[in-house]
Amino acid sequence: GTGSSILSALQDLFWLSKSKVEKQLQIISVLQWVLTFLIMGVACTLILMYILCTDCWAIAALYLAWLVFDWNTPKKGGRRSQWVRNWAIWRYFRDYFPIRLVKTHNLLTTRNYIFGYHPHGIMGLGAFCNFSTEATGVSQKFPGIRPYLATLAGNFRMPILRDYLMSGGICPVNRDSIDYILSKNGSGNAIIIVVGGAAESLNCTPGKNSVTLKNRKGFVRLALRHGADLVPVYSFGENEVFKQVIFEEGSWGRWVQKKFQKHIGFAPCIFHGRGLFSSNTWGLLPYSKPITTVVGEPITIPKIDNPSQREVDFYHSIYVDSLIKLFDKYKSKFGLPETEVLEVN
Repeated sequence: GTGSSILSALQDLFWLSKSKVEKQLQIISVLQWVLTFLIMGVACTLILMYILCTDCWAIAALYLAWLVFDWNTPKKGGRRSQWVRNWAIWRYFRDYFPIRLVKTHNLLTTRNYIFGYHPHGIMGLGAFCNFSTEATGVSQKFPGIRPYLATLAGNFRMPILRDYLMSGGICPVNRDSIDYILSKNGSGNAIIIVVGGAAESLNCTPGKNSVTLKNRKGFVRLALRHGADLVPVYSFGENEVFKQVIFEEGSWGRWVQKKFQKHIGFAPCIFHGRGLFSSNTWGLLPYSKPITTVVGEPITIPKIDNPSQREVDFYHSIYVDSLIKLFDKYKSKFGLPETEVLEVN
């Protein structure tokens, strides 16, 4: 009767309210990560310098002393925290898009791996969520495998930011760090390298599936030197979450981007997502488009201390073929037409 109708209406109102709260938590979780990506390093450096000029200078001095003592930790596998990787905020982060991790093959814990992650996108959202947090269950899907997401070494020179990154299992993408993890950290390690890097980010735009890979062979040489298996990874939807102004080759805008890339290690992109309060306005929040990261079949790599260029080229060609096959096999399952072709540059 009337009583049950009122109860039903109240229940509907309750669930609507809960849904809105969850959506706001999702937005907050993504916003904090975007701000971390863009400004945390610089902000923490400036705050530390300011504290040195105040009566609390001793706190900053103690941290700087610790920083000197701890300087090489990022090069030695870092200092991951399962507590941080399991924060609830990452589950809200995952559900905002949503982000999914798809396993296609088992990985042996007696081997080490280099995952080639494609494409870079603007911020590598799928790479972060899947491999630097437990939000999509990477440890359950690949038991015994320790993922290390590799990023710019310059990030680890920034106070506080370096510790935050290490807590998620993020390491510098340099030879010292990778050599240590693959040779002095036992087996069952997986280093995730966003192979296309800054150059690839300059071309990412919704509706485009292209990777910068033809002349990226350093990760193959590293795999051969350590006998680490190569695993192609493609993230469907990574390019859909931001819109970017693409500068043509030869333009002044592309010239500036390439100069930054060469001298600093990253390329400044002019991009936008949605606004904080409305999806119809421009802002720094990514659009809530699904991202599905597919981990392909591992390619067995022999250990060769000094691989020749011919050997590097051979295994690189196998890797490129495997990535294209992975893309073609799963593209229709995740919203792309059968006619879609992966562009390899």
